[in-house]
Amino acid sequence: MFTFLRFLGAQLLRFLFHVGSFGKLIYRTLLALTDVRTYAGLVFEQMMHIGVRSLPIVGYISIFMGMVTALQSVKQFTQTVPLYIAGTVVEKAILQELASAMTALVLAGRVGAAIAAEIGTMKVTEQIDALEAMAFNPVAYLVVPRLLAGLVMVPVLTVFSAAIGVLAGWLTSISLTELTTFEFFKGAKMFVTWRDFALPLSKAVLFGASIIMVACYQGLNARQGAEGVGTAATNAAVSACLLILTLDFVMAKVILT
Repeated sequence: MFTFLRFLGAQLLRFLFHVGSFGKLIYRTLLALTDVRTYAGLVFEQMMHIGVRSLPIVGYISIFMGMVTALQSVKQFTQTVPLYIAGTVVEKAILQELASAMTALVLAGRVGAAIAAEIGTMKVTEQIDALEAMAFNPVAYLVVPRLLAGLVMVPVLTVFSAAIGVLAGWLTSISLTELTTFEFFKGAKMFVTWRDFALPLSKAVLFGASIIMVACYQGLNARQGAEGVGTAATNAAVSACLLILTLDFVMAKVILT
């Protein structure tokens, strides 16, 4: 029993240590925003890496996300409610939940792990120490451009995912049933509210910040050796996914109630 309690205490202290260190990184990042000359020329490159290069995988997942949502709604509503309600379900499910959450989870695996591995490699090979020796702020050079790019590109990718998902859902619905285009979009527009747009965009901003900050934190705290870099990349992806799911519930609770 004592051993178990000691284990729990050690894990709690470790968790609190990481929370404090993560908060310190956020504070240092906010201070580094004033060092515009260091990160200004790096933001566009990171936007290409985070956003443009993620378009194919986000588009592919969005197509099947819309197809599955439409297929499930059409099959469930056959002979029970008017089929145009399938348009409502596709619109609500994709805009309020699936587009932002699925996009963020994909980016947590693709972008988060890559950032953690890249910064972790720089950490263990002492390149970050070299930046400090050359009077560069490593947070302004490594974290801020990635954070700004994430804050811009994750909402853009979410809008792209939502558009592709709804279009895929529309094509699936009219192909599998006698539902017409007019009826599908009649259902899609019937219960539209401002929350359908505010919720995914606000979640996308938070998700983007979470993915980047968690990945940078794990990379900056990577241990020596290839194993340490691999662990940092894995921890970045897993931690970002857990944080995304937690924020997903919190944001839905705040905006939808």
